[in-house]
Amino acid sequence: MKHIVWAFLIAFSSFILLFLFLMQIVLLNTFYEFYKTNQLTSASNKILSQSNVELDFLEDIAYEYGLCISVYTDGSSQIVSNSYNRGCIIGDTKTNSDFIKYFISSGKTEDILMFNNTRFGNKTLVKAIKYKNDVYIFLNTSIQPLDSSIILLKSQFSYIAIIIFGISLIVGYFISRQISSPIVKISNSAREIGKGNFKASFLTESKINEIKELSTTLELATKELSKTDELRRDLMANVGHDLKTPLTMIKAYAEMIRDFENQTIEKRNENLNIIIEETDRLTILVNDILDLSKMQAKTYELKIEEFDLDEIIKNILKRYEILIKKEKYNFIYENKEKIFIKADKKRIEQVIYNLLNNAVNYTGEDKSVTLNVIKAKKKVIVEVIDTGKGIDESEINYIWDKYYHNNKKHKRNTFGTGLGLSIVKTILESHNYKYGVESKKNVGTKFFFEIT
Repeated sequence: MKHIVWAFLIAFSSFILLFLFLMQIVLLNTFYEFYKTNQLTSASNKILSQSNVELDFLEDIAYEYGLCISVYTDGSSQIVSNSYNRGCIIGDTKTNSDFIKYFISSGKTEDILMFNNTRFGNKTLVKAIKYKNDVYIFLNTSIQPLDSSIILLKSQFSYIAIIIFGISLIVGYFISRQISSPIVKISNSAREIGKGNFKASFLTESKINEIKELSTTLELATKELSKTDELRRDLMANVGHDLKTPLTMIKAYAEMIRDFENQTIEKRNENLNIIIEETDRLTILVNDILDLSKMQAKTYELKIEEFDLDEIIKNILKRYEILIKKEKYNFIYENKEKIFIKADKKRIEQVIYNLLNNAVNYTGEDKSVTLNVIKAKKKVIVEVIDTGKGIDESEINYIWDKYYHNNKKHKRNTFGTGLGLSIVKTILESHNYKYGVESKKNVGTKFFFEIT
């Protein structure tokens, strides 16, 4: 990186020096002649713009542009304007005289000629214009040789080139350090991240805003990757626990049935029921993992249809009758009218079921769970409220992540798999529904979403 910056600066300096060499030395005479030609053109345009040309006006033009001006008529009479300028040789040489005769007889309105002036040892540029039918004006300017100036510029250029290359090397060194050092550090940190070391830091001191922004962005990305990796490990540990526990119980009760031949029918059926329950728990867990994977990969399509939300809720509550009877849970739902909505029926049922499971697992000692459905003008709000210990404010933003609500300590749920809130989030976002949570410590938690 450092050598690239250095090479770039030297190449750029070389290009600038080459450009200066061409413009100030190689093409100096060409540009000088071009400049003098433009002067003649500008002066001739001013003369032609006048309806009547007087001697004083021609003197002013000649003085302004440093020219010599001669006026000829068909009778070849000559008036020389600004004759005190050195190099006024209109008509002094045979070449000049031949050009004057040629132009007057040619019928052209303007022409230009450059010839060697042996009298003054330089070149002379002459422009002829036809002012009126019998009036011809010739403007001439001498082009002084610039060889001595070019020699001086060449000598000066060599010193300039050495100084510029020296400055480029020094500046390139410091710039390369400013640019390459933080980038090298960022690159090394990226390699550490690639090896799984999420403690590597991208923060670096740099005076370049873009590099500062890059390092800050990568630092934030690393923190998020670290959280994701931690959640992934937690997920694997928790899923492994959820799989291992029922499998262990299934194996244990199956061995009991196999080893104890004289078991009573009641005892055997009890063992078989436990095996069936644990098998159902495994099925739920696998289905939740598959559902979540499909939804997050967006490989499923919503089946939007109109249905009665009240009917769906009442059917879901029937699944909790065993908890109501055996464990004295209290489910509060007081709606008495049909509520028709348009959504994916199966997915909305899954959302409400998962929210109720979450409330069951974390409600208070009164075992009370409240479900409210509020009809508004253009939306329906569904609320699920428990009376548990509440959620810390610092954890609110993370409860929708897989297993995060267990506070990183696995708790075997009475219902569900620990993936419920993550599934809820994915379904609601696929519907573009607003959702959220409100919680107070030692009072309870309210989950809600809006059906629009």
